[in-house]
Amino acid sequence: MTRAPASIDDVIADLEEIVLYNEKAANPMGYFAALYNRVTEAVREAIAGGDFQDGPRMERLDVIFASRYLTAYHQYRGGQLPPRSWLQAFQAAHDPEHIVLQDLLIGMNAHINLDLGIAAARVAPGNDLPGLKTDFDRINVILSRLTPVVAGELDELSPVFEKLVEELPFHGRLVLGFSMRAARDLAWKFAGELADLSPVQQLPLMAKRDDWVYALGLPILADYRIVRKIKARESGDVAANIRALAEGEFERIYR
Repeated sequence: MTRAPASIDDVIADLEEIVLYNEKAANPMGYFAALYNRVTEAVREAIAGGDFQDGPRMERLDVIFASRYLTAYHQYRGGQLPPRSWLQAFQAAHDPEHIVLQDLLIGMNAHINLDLGIAAARVAPGNDLPGLKTDFDRINVILSRLTPVVAGELDELSPVFEKLVEELPFHGRLVLGFSMRAARDLAWKFAGELADLSPVQQLPLMAKRDDWVYALGLPILADYRIVRKIKARESGDVAANIRALAEGEFERIYR
């Protein structure tokens, strides 16, 4: 990324570049980017369709929000340190024992629990924040599609998933039960904590939040028995998996 994106079209172009690079390299870092690009395209369509009260403001929110992921990604690829929760997500992609779903969820953990509140506070600081709430909730409906878990698609993929909660009721929820609703609510609350502060004053809260989000990521990446079962049914063709996520055909990842 040689320049910061100025529009949602720029964001999509940057995401597509990341997806293509990681598809060619067969690098699981492309999983999150592929799914995220689909969601960003959906946001662009919603803005163009007049689904938000303030379309231009929502485009600014999308750009600020996505830029945090793009910056963290390029920091990591360039040998710099991204936020701790993003470092956790990027390093997790190199663990061959993780399943695709874990790579998606750990990316969501950093992006929703850390980045979304920051982006909201930046696009609507101070007294402007309450006026963002309606559109914030609308965009969250689209963001909820970031994982096939929320969309309910996993139920039809494999009998392994049907056994998940039965076999490991607590740990199963930790792996598959990333709560988009709770994450959105917490992101909005975090935005409220930041909105009245200057960017410099926000930094300590952001650092503390980053540590908390990192801790939330630990159970997502744990080596549960059910994860090993899922891994045995999962395609090992990373490039094909990235294409499946990019095309919305998640079921192709499972045999």
